[in-house]
Amino acid sequence: FDAVRDGLARFGPPAADRDDVAAAWTALADWAGEQARARRADRDGLAESVEAAQRAAAEVADGIAALFTAAGLDAPQDAPRDVAVAVERAEAELRRLDERREQAAGLREQRAGHEHEARVARALASHLRANNFERWLLTEALDLLVDGASRILRELSGGQYDLVHDKGEFFVVDHHDAGLRRGVRTLSGGETFQASLALALALSEQLAGMSTTAASLESIVLDEGFGTLDAATLDTVAATLENLAARGDRMVGVVTHVPALAERIPVRFEVRKDARTARVERTGL
Repeated sequence: FDAVRDGLARFGPPAADRDDVAAAWTALADWAGEQARARRADRDGLAESVEAAQRAAAEVADGIAALFTAAGLDAPQDAPRDVAVAVERAEAELRRLDERREQAAGLREQRAGHEHEARVARALASHLRANNFERWLLTEALDLLVDGASRILRELSGGQYDLVHDKGEFFVVDHHDAGLRRGVRTLSGGETFQASLALALALSEQLAGMSTTAASLESIVLDEGFGTLDAATLDTVAATLENLAARGDRMVGVVTHVPALAERIPVRFEVRKDARTARVERTGL
């Protein structure tokens, strides 16, 4: 009994009554019969499952063979092993392609950098030609001058005008006329004086930066032109000159016969004439 029961241990036989061996044999036999009947009942279903799995495996094998045929390759004899090898080779090739793409991206960046350097070198070579270098320096200096003059002109004109230039010609942008751009020759006498004054003041401010020899411009003298200004514009010009002189970095001289402007000059040298001679008198501080 023990030998038989131990042989069935993997199937989980019922517990045995060691005091009644006959009853234990009967219980074991009944259990074995029930297990046999149940397994015979399951065998048909399992056989059908095996056949279905075999059919599915055959279909998969046919599909794999069709894939190889479509790719122009011979169908492998040992499909799982050969497919695994092919997958490994494909993955290795994919990694190499990714590395090459990264290398190509780095090379494209290097090429873009070299192309930029080449453009800069060509532009620099063009600028360093005798005629182009001088023209480039003059253009840069003129740009700085016009930018500074435009700022001053905007202040003198109460925000009406900006000064620009194009190919050596000066223009004003009239913000009171929808930003219309027109030549400086269209300005009135007073407006022309304002533009000229703006350029003179900008030149005095930027001369040191645009010259290799002049350390600074310590004085500026404005002669004539004030008689063309109306009272409001004259007041604006006078206030600008006062602000310029108040900085303390330069002397501003004005030659004028306009009393309204002369009275605002703190130190004046007045020329007085009589029938016989002329004399210069200093007034103010």
